[in-house]
Amino acid sequence: MNIVSILAGFVTGILSGWGIGGGSLLIIYMTVFAGVTQQAAQGINLLYFLPTSLTALYSHLKNKLIEKSLAWPAICAGALTTLGASLLVTSIDTHLMKKFFGVFIIIIGLTEVFKRTKKKGNEE
Repeated sequence: MNIVSILAGFVTGILSGWGIGGGSLLIIYMTVFAGVTQQAAQGINLLYFLPTSLTALYSHLKNKLIEKSLAWPAICAGALTTLGASLLVTSIDTHLMKKFFGVFIIIIGLTEVFKRTKKKGNEE
């Protein structure tokens, strides 16, 4: 493990704590700079997500920000969707998966930029 990989994990961890989607940035780092396959990078990202989501869950529970009656249906739906998506992804070609992921990241980025711009425009 080199210092750049440690630094990338550190920076994306901080960004995740701020709610910026550090896991997505970690996938980009791993596939573009570290030579990891798309499927392996997404698997690593899922493992990366576990401790970051647990710390967020603890914080939200502590601050009573979770409506528990809605949590279980959301957990079940998320688990089933994740299972289905993981089965689908293993059957897709790696190069096609990279293209899908790239388009997804661009759409999310544009959505965030325009959503934030619209909110700022409404506040003035």
